[in-house]
Amino acid sequence: MFPMENLISATKLLKANVDKSKALESSLGKTSPRLNDISQRLASLEVAIRPILAPKDALSAVGGHINRAVVPATAVLKVFDAVHGLEKSLPDPHHDLPGYLDVLKRLEEASKFLGDNCGVAIQWLSDIVEYLADHNVADNLFITDLNKTLDNLGDEKGRLDGGLLEIALSRLENEFRLLLTENSVPIPFFGPGPQACIAPSPLPVSVINKLQLILMRLVCKDGLKKCVSIYVDVRGANARASLRALDLDYLEISSSEFNDVSSIEAHIAKWGQHLEFAVKHLFEAEYNLCEEVFDKIGSDIRTRCFVEVVGRAGFVAFLRFGKTVTESKKDPIKLLKLLDIFASLSNLRLDFNRLFGGAPEIQNMTRDLIRSLIEGVCEIFWELSVQVELQRHTLPPPDRGVPRVVSFITEYSNKLLGDEYKPILTQALVIERSWKREKFKEKILIKELLSLVKAIELNLDTWSKRYEDEASSYIFLMNNHCHLYKQVKGTKLGGLLGDFWIRGHEEQKEYYSGMYLKESWGKLPARLSREGLICFSGGRATARDLVKQRLKSFNEAFDEMYKKQSDWIIADSDLREKTRRVVIQTVVPVYRSYMQNYGPLVEQEKSPNKYVKYTAVSLEKMLNSLFNPKSSKRGSFKARRPSGKLDNGI
Repeated sequence: MFPMENLISATKLLKANVDKSKALESSLGKTSPRLNDISQRLASLEVAIRPILAPKDALSAVGGHINRAVVPATAVLKVFDAVHGLEKSLPDPHHDLPGYLDVLKRLEEASKFLGDNCGVAIQWLSDIVEYLADHNVADNLFITDLNKTLDNLGDEKGRLDGGLLEIALSRLENEFRLLLTENSVPIPFFGPGPQACIAPSPLPVSVINKLQLILMRLVCKDGLKKCVSIYVDVRGANARASLRALDLDYLEISSSEFNDVSSIEAHIAKWGQHLEFAVKHLFEAEYNLCEEVFDKIGSDIRTRCFVEVVGRAGFVAFLRFGKTVTESKKDPIKLLKLLDIFASLSNLRLDFNRLFGGAPEIQNMTRDLIRSLIEGVCEIFWELSVQVELQRHTLPPPDRGVPRVVSFITEYSNKLLGDEYKPILTQALVIERSWKREKFKEKILIKELLSLVKAIELNLDTWSKRYEDEASSYIFLMNNHCHLYKQVKGTKLGGLLGDFWIRGHEEQKEYYSGMYLKESWGKLPARLSREGLICFSGGRATARDLVKQRLKSFNEAFDEMYKKQSDWIIADSDLREKTRRVVIQTVVPVYRSYMQNYGPLVEQEKSPNKYVKYTAVSLEKMLNSLFNPKSSKRGSFKARRPSGKLDNGI
């Protein structure tokens, strides 16, 4: 039993020791926070007593250093408080811009003071910290924290106002945009005429003054670039809206979308009106506005702003359209349209030079367009005579009327000689000759136009010989000589050709009118001969047979002639009425007299209608229906072959 008692005793002893260890552990756990607190208090105590441990001379000198550093630091803090006091006094720039700019000026001055003096205060404080560190007057950890604080203060030196100045300037930029946006309205297009006067300034004077005040304030703060961007955005969009209202979709047409220039004649007419509006009204106003708003900034900025506004508006589309027209197929009508475009550009030359002198892209495109226009005009003009000569190999019109090329050339020549086209055509020819280092003389233009008329006369002579009968040739020549006489008399072309030439065609008209009557309707009365019928010398039956034969011959000749000439025309109304009258006077009285005298011999027959086919009234009515022009227009400036060459209209 003895060993068991020892074991129990040992176990109890061990248990008691474990309990003591736990109690000790618990006591130590409660003591640890107290030890940490004591450790921290000792560290603070060490910092607190550090100055006591410092050398006496170091402690005596530190007061003066601190006083010198506190003075600028205190001034900076006072200004900082004043800056944030200004924040509450900033008015709304939209309602009180002068007041806003006044407060902003004080804010800028305060911010400048902070920026200028904060560095001095930081330097003084840095010197104190350095002194404390060098003389062991303060704890190292404390010195480190001070240095970090001063470093952060130095990095934020430019934002000591808390970003207030930056926000205030940003509000000023927003006000600049708001003023432009609220007062920018698209300029209406009134069309050509005296009512389309130069538009007044797009913005009121008061608004322009406000914009100038904002610009002058922001230009000192590197805000000019932002203001220029805002101005271009707002005014460029406004100019584009002004042009968009004109429905300018036609400007985007490509050369492959139309076969000939006549298909877009209406577009070219609108192009000239729209271009004048864009340059003289819209961009003139924008140019003047740039001059006014950026007056105190500099000419380079004014020019750049205006050029960018023009670019945003899409002005170059006008020049691209003109270039597209020059690249279309050659056509005599195209010459007039090219002259229209050239005239529009020429009339706006001074405006282009003044407005777009600082826009290299527009200048280059304009020069390229003008060169293409002049080359196109001259190429077509010098080929006109050749084109007319080529028509000589075509067939004459089956209706014996005026070939399209004849009416076209007479009207065309008068247009080129008129006050509208001659000056601009002459200008184009002068420029073309100057490129070749040659001198232009007006007689060259006159000679070329006269050669067109001569070519037409030769064509008429050739065509007249291609008809199978003389009557066709005569009525064809009668028609065309009448046309030349009437269409040229009293015109610019007539003045060049002279009265002798005009009278010559009038005489030719009369001559061929007589020849036509002689070779056609003038032959009919002979078929109603009275030979053998006088006093019925051969007896009544013989006379009746002669009348039957002669009426039958007359009817057959009349029917054949009427059928053949029912498709012939006489273009001139006076000549048409005169010719009808002469034909009726030639045929109807003879027929009426014949029927009055010898008609009864046939009317007593069983089938008189076989010989008496017409009455004098029906003959006159039929003859009055001859020579009417067809509904198709002849001599139209729009008529031409798909190839672009002159067409004889067959």
